[in-house]
Amino acid sequence: MVGAWYGPVGPQYPDGGWFSRSQLPGLRLGLFTPQSRFCSGQWAVPCASQCPPTVAIASEDDFQHSSNSTYRTIGSSLQADQEALLEKLLDHPPPGLQRPEDRFYGTYIIFFSLGIGSLLPWNFLVTAKEYWMFKLGNSSSPATGEDPEGSDILNYFESYLAVASTVPSMLCLVANFLLVNRVAVHIRVLASLTVILAIFMVITALVKVDTSSWTRGFFAVTIVCMVILSGASTVFSSSIYGMTGSFPMRNSQALISGGAMGGTVSAVASLVDLAASSDVRDSALAFFLTATIFLVLCMGLYLLLSRLEYARYYMRPVLVARVFSGEEELPQDSPSVPLVASRFSDSHTPPLRPILKKTASLGFCVTYVFFITSLIYPAVCANIESLNKDSGSLWTTKFFIPLTTFLLYNFADLCGRQLTAWIQVPGPNSKALPGFVLLRTCLIPLFVLCNYQPRVHLKTVVFQSDVYPALLSSLLGLSNGYLSTLALLYGPKIVPRELAEATGVVMSFYLCLGLTLGSACSTLLVHLI
Repeated sequence: MVGAWYGPVGPQYPDGGWFSRSQLPGLRLGLFTPQSRFCSGQWAVPCASQCPPTVAIASEDDFQHSSNSTYRTIGSSLQADQEALLEKLLDHPPPGLQRPEDRFYGTYIIFFSLGIGSLLPWNFLVTAKEYWMFKLGNSSSPATGEDPEGSDILNYFESYLAVASTVPSMLCLVANFLLVNRVAVHIRVLASLTVILAIFMVITALVKVDTSSWTRGFFAVTIVCMVILSGASTVFSSSIYGMTGSFPMRNSQALISGGAMGGTVSAVASLVDLAASSDVRDSALAFFLTATIFLVLCMGLYLLLSRLEYARYYMRPVLVARVFSGEEELPQDSPSVPLVASRFSDSHTPPLRPILKKTASLGFCVTYVFFITSLIYPAVCANIESLNKDSGSLWTTKFFIPLTTFLLYNFADLCGRQLTAWIQVPGPNSKALPGFVLLRTCLIPLFVLCNYQPRVHLKTVVFQSDVYPALLSSLLGLSNGYLSTLALLYGPKIVPRELAEATGVVMSFYLCLGLTLGSACSTLLVHLI
């Protein structure tokens, strides 16, 4: 069996022939004859004009199909890891509806900004290490350290924060999956953004409150706020990510890269605040106010999204083509008669089994990438001190952790995610992708052998230089950004378009599963060190 394709050859019209991309936006791979108007899963429309019968022919074995995307291998003799993911091609638009352009990259910028907002609360809370040490340090005497329980809160606060953020995320992702077809996406996004904003205002208000007499109560309030904040952030980010499944891939990439930019922004803001203010409370107040203002901006940008013609085109209701046999005649009564029907219109809950089956390999990659990352960052990274801390310089004391841990990691993570805009190797079916993901396991002993403090069981510090934690943090961030983004980009593109949003939620579940497992194990790893 052969399949004809539109490519550099241009439009072809042999006996009713082919429409080019410019003439029929969204047309995907398909083959038809004057007798059969539907084949290979796509509609083909006869052309009124006649052109020379030149057609580019390729073996159908070189193509991989889904109703949401099309892949063509570079050559049948090449390995799977040389697959290139082509541009996402959507269903044939309704009559008279032309695909608009993203004017001034408005939609791309909005998704990038929403990506920043999706992880901004988590990044700002984790990065404010000096503030939490100041607030929680009142539970014990820093001079004598007579309160072991208070010391435990200080030493393992990052691990507690990580667990409080990941466990509720899992539950909220399950709820969000069940609500995909029941509650409109804009309601879920706006409601979750409102909750995030309200909780962050509470956290900001507590900055200037004297909590020295109720430090453990403040710790409990912080953890509760983190639980609610994490759940709302998960609903927000997974809903937005699922929505981008119906957009071209570069919009998904913008959203994911925006998440890394949020970490970079928070790290830079933390450094600026530390340098500009001598009072840690003033620094934290400006820090958290910055996040609050940006969350308000995200809400405004999301409301603006539906006003953009380009976004409305891809946010239109999903219509799935019915498959007609070659002998069937298409309805000819009226050009406006709908020729499509929803495949899953009889169920409010998207079918989970086909999504899990289709995304199993990519899901493993996402889970393991974030498992290794959350195992190390921030619980281990944030406690690696400079070997020259006794020198008393600002570099080795005040700015060492914010620079080597938070800024370098988040900037490298951003670079890795942005790199996927130009390079998408390995492909979605490549065995090399899980191989690279498993290779990151080697980072765990490398970080442990740096100058992590306090050390109780493992006394030996192998890497006797401050350069090593900086290099390792960069490698951790770069590999996390590139490998996780590849898997997250591929997920919603290898399923039918009507399952794209639900698949986005499932991929977010894989992400949170990795974060949850890694956060739980990080507590154990810290105690072992």
